Amino acid sequence: MEISTKKKWYERIPHPYILLFFIVVLAGIMTYLVPAGEFERTKIAGRMAVVPGTFHYIAQSPVSFFDLFKAIPLGMIASSSIIFITFISGALFNVLESTGALENGVGVTVKKLGAESYKKLIWIVTLIFGFLGATVGFENNIALVPIAVFVAIALGGDLMVGAGMAVAGIGMGFATSPINPYTIGTSDMIAQLPMFSGAGLRSLFCFTAVAITAHHTCRYMARILDDPSQSLVADISTEGLRLTHPIEEYHLKKSDKLVLTSFLIGLGIILYGVFKWKWYINEMSAIFIMIAIAAGLFAKMSPSDIINKMIQGAGNIAGGALVIGVARGIQVLLDMGHVSDTIVNALASPLQHLPTILSAILMTLVHSVINFFIPSGSGQAMATMPIMIPLSDLIGMTRQTAIMAFQVGDGIMNLIFPTVGGLLAMLALARVPFDRWFRFCFPLIIKILLASWIFLTIAVLINWGPA
Repeated sequence: MEISTKKKWYERIPHPYILLFFIVVLAGIMTYLVPAGEFERTKIAGRMAVVPGTFHYIAQSPVSFFDLFKAIPLGMIASSSIIFITFISGALFNVLESTGALENGVGVTVKKLGAESYKKLIWIVTLIFGFLGATVGFENNIALVPIAVFVAIALGGDLMVGAGMAVAGIGMGFATSPINPYTIGTSDMIAQLPMFSGAGLRSLFCFTAVAITAHHTCRYMARILDDPSQSLVADISTEGLRLTHPIEEYHLKKSDKLVLTSFLIGLGIILYGVFKWKWYINEMSAIFIMIAIAAGLFAKMSPSDIINKMIQGAGNIAGGALVIGVARGIQVLLDMGHVSDTIVNALASPLQHLPTILSAILMTLVHSVINFFIPSGSGQAMATMPIMIPLSDLIGMTRQTAIMAFQVGDGIMNLIFPTVGGLLAMLALARVPFDRWFRFCFPLIIKILLASWIFLTIAVLINWGPA
């Protein structure tokens, strides 16, 4: 009997570059098929936001064949800071890995706690990354992803366990953060609500989402420990990410302590800078460069060795860095063709005729679709919330609830959309192909969506305010 070799749907997902190029072409075609239109805009706190009720159609302005390719370098220019921090993250990690301090630090930690305590460690690491995502941001934590992968391999897991702890942990923390300045902060400003109000229910939702993520990763870990053939990434090399000595041989040398201390001090400076001085990606990139140099010097590497390791690390992550610009090119094309506002208007209009609870749930799906084309949290907030806030007033939904619906739709889907460049960069550092990640993460997304809809239902029922 012939054995069927037909691939499942998630195994037929093409390489991210191929997938994104198809989407670029689709975006170009949409500028011919979707009527061009735009909202009038006004400046709010220095940024342009749409004026609700002002949508109107304009003359069609389809992009040319040449624009399809021109959009890619334009996307790279628009995403330059994120691309650069991705390169620097690869450079920093390669220096840390070369010093041996990272391996020794992970080895000592696992030796003290015991590899058999993998569930405890997965929960701890996921909660830490969730906290970093909630407080520092998404792309800002790119450099930390390999640390979780190192821990996962040391525990007997695989690359996917590391990605689950770090990428999903950061993503869920960022998506559901009660103090996210890009989504919650911008939306509160537009809705004229107290900044970061409603933090109680949001904090509970944030913890719930990160906890579900930790549980999901633990279940996967238990499955592959019981049957290694269940691993989604068993065929991918872990060279440079695994412990090379028996666990009992690990100890920290003086140079290791200095390297790790410089790394932790650097992270502390970044946290302080984010909250005190409103630092963002460029400042973090500068600190990462300083950490890489300090770590190399503490490990007694020559200046030439440090530079060579940084160049090598940046080269290793080049594919994940450059794909960010390709993803951004999609939004560039839609803006060139003036169809982004048409898409937003078409998706938002039907919600006003539905029951409040159903509208809240469908708002998350509407924002999810929009997020595919406008993956920037603050960008989507400025494009959609001036429409959604008056709409929520019209149907009797509190503004706080409308903002949570936006937060869910915008943030959670960041973990499975290839148009989110930061996601692809993190997966590249974790060495996890996008199609394998999609298979691991899609069930998690369903769980989080169901949980979010429960929270939204509660928000509607209690008339969660301020209105």
